[in-house]
Amino acid sequence: MAGVIEGELRGEGLRFGIVAGRFNDFITSRLLEGALDAFRSHGVREEDLTVVRVPGAFEIPVVARHLAGSGRFHAILCLGAVIRGETPHFDYLCAETSRGIGSVALETGLPVLFGVLTTDTVEQAEARAGGKSNKGWEAALAALEMASVMAKLSDVKSPRSNPSGTSDFGFRTS
Repeated sequence: MAGVIEGELRGEGLRFGIVAGRFNDFITSRLLEGALDAFRSHGVREEDLTVVRVPGAFEIPVVARHLAGSGRFHAILCLGAVIRGETPHFDYLCAETSRGIGSVALETGLPVLFGVLTTDTVEQAEARAGGKSNKGWEAALAALEMASVMAKLSDVKSPRSNPSGTSDFGFRTS
């Protein structure tokens, strides 16, 4: 059977940074509370959670990059809410925010989770921030799982690191 690496939803000993936009705070505050509740419910201590509030979604990536580069966290969770208006501003903002968050993860190799709602209406945002589900809670679970996956991946030994000079398959590596 193939080796399978999967994350766990256990937060003991893990540290998380959360970047939350204040714009549309009637939504983002509910996302933040959902995320904090999920982390606490899965064993993350209060002192292992750092929340940074920023003006809006566009400002999230730069702060996420700073937190990711600090070496203090196992994952960064980005929360915000962008609700479509009457101008193309929505499209530009959503594209740049998602691109920025994704690039932070790729640049740093740290899990940086996208918990930014991009909805057409206030009603859609409200439904995702505590109606039948809370996307902040769900993004926090993804952060827990990814932190666990990354820890397990760092424990996987490369065939080249075998002290006998052979790979795990018996081939000479040096």
